[in-house]
Amino acid sequence: MSSNDSIQKIFTVAFLLCIVCSIIVSTAAVMLKPAQIENKSRDFKINILKAGGLYKEGESINEQFSRITTKLVDLESGHYTDAVDVNTYDQRKASKDPRLSDPLSSADDIAKISNREKYAKVYLVQEGDNVKKVILPIKGYGLWSTLYGFISLNADLNTVSGLTFYEHGETPGLGGEVDNPNWKKLWSGKKVYTDDTVALTVIKGKVSSTTPNPEYKIDGLSGATLTTRGVDNLVKFWMGNMGYSKFLNNLKRGEA
Repeated sequence: MSSNDSIQKIFTVAFLLCIVCSIIVSTAAVMLKPAQIENKSRDFKINILKAGGLYKEGESINEQFSRITTKLVDLESGHYTDAVDVNTYDQRKASKDPRLSDPLSSADDIAKISNREKYAKVYLVQEGDNVKKVILPIKGYGLWSTLYGFISLNADLNTVSGLTFYEHGETPGLGGEVDNPNWKKLWSGKKVYTDDTVALTVIKGKVSSTTPNPEYKIDGLSGATLTTRGVDNLVKFWMGNMGYSKFLNNLKRGEA
């Protein structure tokens, strides 16, 4: 057998092996995709429940989430809308779609998100017609990444019930401390507005007994100045006039 025949056989075997491996990987990806989508949806719902202080381990996630009403809000007017189907609307994709989002000026874009989607999903916990909690999606840039999460308000629409982030790429042990349960607990009971102005802020350092107006202030993340500033900015953006303040004011007046 010539050396050329040997080389040809090697390349043939290598090629066929690549084809077989590609088929196996592609098949696995297709088969696993439904499970991946389901797990992502489940994690998303868990974070909404946790933000609202509603999550109970061991109970059906879908059953727990069925107690929440999902609605769509026009951020410009602050009113509920059926302009798009709330069940199929993807808020993250919408922020990248020129038909469903608006570019932000540098002055308005304190959260560094570039575009603001026209419509936002809001999650309501109700007893009859009374809103007991409202859970709002939030996002903004930290040090390395965009942080995606939820902030929850109690019935007065001014007191924080909880906060959680479900996706980010911040540094573990530093900016990644946004996932620390002890830090997230600090948000519960804090106030957002004073005279319709967003007063809630994440400070540098810790809130102490001598800190002025401590009900509006959250401890900064140690060693993570830029992530701290990013969280502060995203909260100010989404709770402000460019975010949910119009909707919350309409909801208070029963005009949403």
